[in-house]
Amino acid sequence: MSNATDAAPGQVSRFSVPLLGFGVFAVATNEFVLAGMLPHLEDSLHVSTAAAGQVVTVYALACAILGPIFATVTAAWSRRVVLLTAALVYLVGTVGAAVAPNYPLLLVAQAVAAGGTGLFVPVGASSGASLVPPERRGRAIATVLTGFTAATAFGAPIGTAFGSRFGWRGTMWFVAGLAVVGIIGLLTLVPRNIPTPPAESLKKRFVPLADPRVLTTLGTTALAFTSVYVLYTYIADIFDGATGGSGGKVATLMFVLGVISIVGSYLAGIVTDRIGGRGVMAICLIWVAVCLGAVQLFSDSFPASIGFIAVFAVACFSMSAPQQHRLIGLNPPLASVLVSLHASILYVAIALAGAIGGAGLSIGGSGSLGYIGAVIALLGLGLSELAHRLTQRKAAAAAAGSPEPAEEAAVTS
Repeated sequence: MSNATDAAPGQVSRFSVPLLGFGVFAVATNEFVLAGMLPHLEDSLHVSTAAAGQVVTVYALACAILGPIFATVTAAWSRRVVLLTAALVYLVGTVGAAVAPNYPLLLVAQAVAAGGTGLFVPVGASSGASLVPPERRGRAIATVLTGFTAATAFGAPIGTAFGSRFGWRGTMWFVAGLAVVGIIGLLTLVPRNIPTPPAESLKKRFVPLADPRVLTTLGTTALAFTSVYVLYTYIADIFDGATGGSGGKVATLMFVLGVISIVGSYLAGIVTDRIGGRGVMAICLIWVAVCLGAVQLFSDSFPASIGFIAVFAVACFSMSAPQQHRLIGLNPPLASVLVSLHASILYVAIALAGAIGGAGLSIGGSGSLGYIGAVIALLGLGLSELAHRLTQRKAAAAAAGSPEPAEEAAVTS
């Protein structure tokens, strides 16, 4: 094995890119793991379920806000230094959460940890691409971002099961341990001389939002994933009748959801290449709406809840690929910026789900959350169709000789 810390990008350790994927897994697990710990948070911190859910909201909102800011501030830094800084910030926040004596300080600690997550994930993906030859960059990015999916499929269920035995603070220490392993890996396997991309101002990162097509497409992403995360964030309460409050059973539901979601996401990518992003989004949003509208029929039996989760999982996290496909097609030269905006919107969706779900829980109880999610999914379907019409209108104007730049015309829907 070569000395990764001094090697040129083409000579780095073969473990460098997978290590970055593990780093994403480590920093993303915190974002999802507390969804299964809400009953423990309620008992320990003496807060309501709705208030406990805001821990997830604060984390996601901090990722969405602090991620782009930190990325702009550190744009000229060595990529390795940025990754280490992000991981250390995350570790400090996670340890702070583990020892937080009360609810307000837990929120502050989670916000700190989220700042590290929001910085690490996009820099990790771009760094992975820089460590391999051009023909392997797509696979490198996919390898790194698989860590995000693995956090949902494996990190959150393992952390939930761990917490059911040792409490939510034990889960935080478990997550902090993952971060320590990731930091050691960064120090030993990731080279110092990763190419640093040209710095972009914070303003430039948001320029595409002036395009109504981009805005409505991102709005579709926000609504689609808000509907999904309403269920995910409050999964322990929605299926309390089926699990009897057992952390192990909640972890099983999360595991089934995560594993099948990986398969669903892969299939969605294949279908998107064949019928386009608009068609896949329509299928997924209708699928999600129907499932959420019927969740109460399956929430009191554990076998039935597993079957429901398996069906729901096919579509619920399959919407990222078609949405990124649509965004990139709107303006290919700005692909990296558009994908970054997509990532930020996912954090916004998680935050909205925590807030909206918390309000719904306080007003109508856990039985209302499925209906709330279904309505949001249908609103997302309407916005998706509006985005498609705006895209068609722009393409038609370009084809008719409009002075608008041809590169901005949609190449896909």
